[in-house]
Amino acid sequence: MYKIVASDLDGTLLTPDHKIAPFTKEVLQQLHQQGKDFVFATGRHHVDVAEMRAQLGIPAYMITSNGARVHTCEGEILFQQDVQPEIIQALMTLTKDEPELRIHLYRNDDWLLNVEDPYLRDFHESFTYQLFDVDNPPLEGVAKVFFTRDDKDHDKLVVLEDKFRAAFGDQANIAFSTPWCLEVMDAGVSKGHALAAVAQAKGYVLKDCIAFGDGMNDVEMLTMAGKGLVMGTAHHKVMAALPDHDVIGSCADEAVAHYLAEQLL
Repeated sequence: MYKIVASDLDGTLLTPDHKIAPFTKEVLQQLHQQGKDFVFATGRHHVDVAEMRAQLGIPAYMITSNGARVHTCEGEILFQQDVQPEIIQALMTLTKDEPELRIHLYRNDDWLLNVEDPYLRDFHESFTYQLFDVDNPPLEGVAKVFFTRDDKDHDKLVVLEDKFRAAFGDQANIAFSTPWCLEVMDAGVSKGHALAAVAQAKGYVLKDCIAFGDGMNDVEMLTMAGKGLVMGTAHHKVMAALPDHDVIGSCADEAVAHYLAEQLL
């Protein structure tokens, strides 16, 4: 059976209000007691995820920023791959004059944003953003750059995605984590490649892993793992990309925890 359980967070493991529900916490703790390794695999920042790990109360590897960072159970960096400075500069040039766009950077231990957004300050309990100047952005230590819109217009973000792909080709990994969040990482960065690094560190291989996700940024991980499960609420593009993968329920119903309880416990 599977030795490593890897799960995306928002839209997958967490409830719609972005919490670890009691039943999910109980199941993951039982898996740990039975010798299974749990891995957070998310687009979120590692500082943010570390708070959740503390709440969960079990040692767990953290794949964060869509695989640009991997931390061990002890908090040591196992893997790090940053966005190239010239890509960051080009991204700013392409987007800084669009007033509806919110430009975010995850740099080392910081979350940076180009303008104030009170909603985001309410969204996170303690980890929050600082402002940065798009005309003088940080160019070192950036795990990912991502873009949101106030109106959550997916089609307009798709136009931006096409523009990025034309500009950067195979120099960057470009993916949607949600339909309204477009993310840019360095080429070769993905949750799947990060999971391979975790498996190797634990003495396993990818076929020993089971993974859960709902976003286009999960596709590599769900394809590369021994078994990949797609959330029933996943975007249609995810369903189209993974037509042969099993589909489970909703994060609102703790579908991941119920699957694990039925299949692994």
